[in-house]
Amino acid sequence: MQDITRRRLLWSLPFATAAVAGGGFLAMLSGIRKGNFDPKEINTPILNKPIPAFSLSAQPPSTGFNQQELQQQTEPVLINFFASWCIPCLTEMSMLQQLSSHISIWGIAYKDKQNSVSGFLKRNGNPYQRIGQDNNGNVGIEWGVSGVPESFLVMPGGIIKWHYPKPLTVNSTQTLLSLLK
Repeated sequence: MQDITRRRLLWSLPFATAAVAGGGFLAMLSGIRKGNFDPKEINTPILNKPIPAFSLSAQPPSTGFNQQELQQQTEPVLINFFASWCIPCLTEMSMLQQLSSHISIWGIAYKDKQNSVSGFLKRNGNPYQRIGQDNNGNVGIEWGVSGVPESFLVMPGGIIKWHYPKPLTVNSTQTLLSLLK
C-alpha cells in the first residue's frame, strides 16, 4: 500500500510543477495585459528611502567613505558601482567624465582588486571625487545592486532619489540632470 502512495506522489509531481509554472505564467500575462508588468524593470526597494549603513575602505588614489559622510553632503551625489573587469563600466567612463562637471561622483569598486582598479582609472580617467572598495560585495547587496555598473542619485540628507541599473547613456544622463534642477 505504501508503494502505491509513493508511486502516485512521484507521478503527480511533474503535473503539480507544471500547474505552478502555468499559474505564474498566467499571472505574468495578466499583468502585461493590465499594463502593470514590465519584464525589463528591476525592482529598487531602496528608492526614495535613506541610504543603508555602510563603511568602505580606501581605494587608491582616493579615500574611502561611509554612510555618515554621504548623508552630510549639502549637494546631490551620484554613487556609481563599477569594476575594472566590467566591459560596460569601461563604455560608461566617458559619460561619467562629462557628468563630473555637473555633479559630484563617488565610486564604489565592486568585488575588485585595488591594483586592478587603480590601473583601470589610470588608463580610462578618473571621474570620481571619492572611491571606496567593496571587496566582498556586501555594500552592493545592501544597496540592491544586481550587477555593475549601477548608479544612484543621493540627495542631501541621504535619500536615494534615482537609480539606473545599466551603463549611463545620453538619455539617462539627461534624466539625471533634470532631477538636479
